[in-house]
Amino acid sequence: MASNVLPPDFKIISSLRYDPALPTIGERTTARTSPDPLTTPYYLLPYHQERLRNAATCFGWEKTLAFLKQDTDQFVEFLDTFIPDKTKPWRLRILLDSAGTCEVEVNPTTSMNPLNFLTPSETSLQSTAWRVYIDSERISPSAFTTHKTTARDFYTAARHRSGIVSFVEPVEVLLVNPAGEIMEGSITTPYFRRRDMTGGEGKPAWITPPLSSGGNAGTTRHYALAQGFCTEGIIAATDLVDGEECWLSNGVRGFIRGQIVLR
Repeated sequence: MASNVLPPDFKIISSLRYDPALPTIGERTTARTSPDPLTTPYYLLPYHQERLRNAATCFGWEKTLAFLKQDTDQFVEFLDTFIPDKTKPWRLRILLDSAGTCEVEVNPTTSMNPLNFLTPSETSLQSTAWRVYIDSERISPSAFTTHKTTARDFYTAARHRSGIVSFVEPVEVLLVNPAGEIMEGSITTPYFRRRDMTGGEGKPAWITPPLSSGGNAGTTRHYALAQGFCTEGIIAATDLVDGEECWLSNGVRGFIRGQIVLR
């Protein structure tokens, strides 16, 4: 996609958590991928780097790709310069433009049980379930749904249609493509129990929408697939049942219990 069709202030972004407790949790798990995404205080940092590189490639941003060539240790050193207090957790928002200029916004975030950052199959942690609505309108897949960018008006609109007014509310809305398939959440990746377990012996009990449905290639999604928590599977919005259990995840909060609410 050519940069000249993009708004002048357009950026690719990735949001993640800084938490000094994360490396301790990483030591208790067995990494299934290399590099291990849980060895730094930056949650799933190698996956965030990969996500940003893929977005820069999609938009043809050579200068941005040059900046993103640094390895994880170098990127940790870069991000460390923005952390006001390394004993506290922070929410980071990394923004990159077509010139390769990188901004890092840092804001306080609440402390959480570090086990939230492992997949549900790795912990028995129980938490309060978020209410999960289904958007009443349809969203056409595009580069702006596959990659996380500052073009987020359609996510905001979906949240408003569901009456969500704050990012601190334990509420989410699922986006749906024109084929009626669940794409993703407005700020999370969703996971659902497999509908058809026939021939599924040995397969994970959970599925997440495939990227072909149009959703975001999220970092926690990457982690959940790599750790074997889930596989990909198309989910029709009409197949979801009121009150059914699901899981949600993102790069700041980790994994969260959810419950479908049909209205």
